[in-house]
Amino acid sequence: MVRENLARSSHFQDVIEAVEALPPDDQALLVEIIRHRLIQYRRKRLAAEIAEAREAYQRGEVHRGTVDDLMKELAD
Repeated sequence: MVRENLARSSHFQDVIEAVEALPPDDQALLVEIIRHRLIQYRRKRLAAEIAEAREAYQRGEVHRGTVDDLMKELAD
């Protein structure tokens, strides 16, 4: 585990140094590209979570109710 962290840290540092070697305009473009990709990744992940929740609801594994309903269920 420690080796993995050291290798990852070293790789991360290499990436940062490579980015710092780029001209400022390219660095800014790279930041925008990464930002957009992170947004896309989060949207896909959210869509998958929503689909999973809908499937669980259709299977009857999800219940609707108020906080009071939940508290009563937990007390039982």
